[in-house]
Amino acid sequence: MGGQAADLGRDLVRNLRDLLPIVAVVLVFQILVVGEPMHDPLRRAVGAFAALLGLTFFVRGLALSIFPVGAELADRLARRGSVLVLVSFGFAIGFASTIAEPALAAVAGKAAAAVAASPDETARIALLLRVVVSVALGAALALGVVRIVLGWPVARFVLPGYGLATAMALATDSPLALLAFDAGAAATSAINIPLMIALGGGLALVVRGRSPIADGFGLVALASLTPMLVILAFALVA
Repeated sequence: MGGQAADLGRDLVRNLRDLLPIVAVVLVFQILVVGEPMHDPLRRAVGAFAALLGLTFFVRGLALSIFPVGAELADRLARRGSVLVLVSFGFAIGFASTIAEPALAAVAGKAAAAVAASPDETARIALLLRVVVSVALGAALALGVVRIVLGWPVARFVLPGYGLATAMALATDSPLALLAFDAGAAATSAINIPLMIALGGGLALVVRGRSPIADGFGLVALASLTPMLVILAFALVA
């Protein structure tokens, strides 16, 4: 128990160190540029402390529960040798971890609020965006599993994919093109990136002839790409 408390304390200090530059930038601009006292500074300070605690407990909770279970499942499924099971697991873990991403929820919520006429419509559009992006990312992980098993180089998918995304963005003036690029980045964040790395590295270790460095990485690049392509395709036909 003491060891867990020490780890939590180290996480708290590390997250405080990471948040301090943001706080410093805000204070410098508030004092030197705006030149006015900050409204309700006590509330802002309490909010920053709550954010620090929330971030610390969130990341620590994932490290204690979801990440080890996901890595263990990936290892055990890989040792079974069933490609279909591995592909299904890749899709499921990609979908489930992405729809829970706070960054994606924030982007989807802001995008929905910008186009919706009512709170109910905002909620529906935001949920639809999250589901579409999550399905696309799940498909990317499924493809990534096949790539690792067959030994295909990731550049074969990533370079043409980003080239296609660029061409699609240039071919439309829809504001969805901008949303597509943000959604691709927001879909890969604190929850699913460690799971993807664990899945890719564990699979590469088990499959004979694969290298954890050369073959285990690349899932994150594919995961960022597929939501962009899906939303850009919708922008072209909408």
